[in-house]
Amino acid sequence: MSKPTIGITMGDPAGIGPEIVVTGYRELRETADVLVIGDAAVVESACEVCESDLAVERVGSPEEASFRDDRIPVLDLANVDDLERGVVREAYGNASLEYIERAIELAQSGGIDAITTAPINKQSTELAGSDYAGHTGMLADYTGTENYSMMLIEGDLRVTHVSTHVSLREACDLVTEESVLDTIRVTDEALRELGVEEPTIAVAGLNPHASDGGLLGSEDGAEIEPAVSRARKEGIDVFGPESPDTVYVQAARGAADCVVSMYHDQGHIPIKMLGFAEGGAVSGVNVTIGLPIIRTSVDHGTAFDIAGEGIASERSLLQAVEVAAGMAGGRTRVESGGARA
Repeated sequence: MSKPTIGITMGDPAGIGPEIVVTGYRELRETADVLVIGDAAVVESACEVCESDLAVERVGSPEEASFRDDRIPVLDLANVDDLERGVVREAYGNASLEYIERAIELAQSGGIDAITTAPINKQSTELAGSDYAGHTGMLADYTGTENYSMMLIEGDLRVTHVSTHVSLREACDLVTEESVLDTIRVTDEALRELGVEEPTIAVAGLNPHASDGGLLGSEDGAEIEPAVSRARKEGIDVFGPESPDTVYVQAARGAADCVVSMYHDQGHIPIKMLGFAEGGAVSGVNVTIGLPIIRTSVDHGTAFDIAGEGIASERSLLQAVEVAAGMAGGRTRVESGGARA
């Protein structure tokens, strides 16, 4: 059986993205045919830093890649003239954005089966003129997607979000019946692509104790409960709103396959608690769900403080590519008739 082809965007050239691709490459090859979308000279420099014996194979398209264990194929955009690690630069922001744009084009045309993104630096992309807070909004706009969400995965815990990179004040205003229902729907679809045949979804409340019957707020009863009720009528196995301080523990112990979170920190904190628990190696996977293409990402940043030292952990990248490969197969199964009736 052939492996899926995963395009890995190199991320910010000044960060650890190129290094984790190099250190993880041979293990990544066990899961997928990996094509790096970036700058070949930067990847060669990362090989030197990481003391890797990998050769860099410059290609112009996925079809040209040989996909061998001893060489790392790079779709070479050659857009980094001067590499200085650990610094914010407009040129590096431009380069990062170009990698993402090319990856989206390839995924939409069928040249690759999924995208896995290495981290970008938001300051650099802002200097380059980007208004996006990260990959997610850019991917949604470029693919014309209106209903999407961020899913984080760490071990047995998965979370999705009604909102992410907005202020807490705005996040509260974004909790509406329709936004919660939309997030439940895309969560159910994504879980099936991840191989969960009959997903169970928990929904976190917005207020402490899910408003405690209206004593601590009105949003849970007015917005979240009706959304959950409508989702049930559509055949989705969902329950809530549940008290936010206990629902993540319940889900991690098997009560649900995913928790729909109302805002960024509500979902991120439990995931980060798990992902940062073991020494310095960060784990966890970020998935943009609801897109017509598959995109996963590492769950960490550019780590400018250690870029160029060859010590960055590839753990999260390995997990992200594994999830992308699984979703590529899962999407095929769902499209062939495995979806919820």
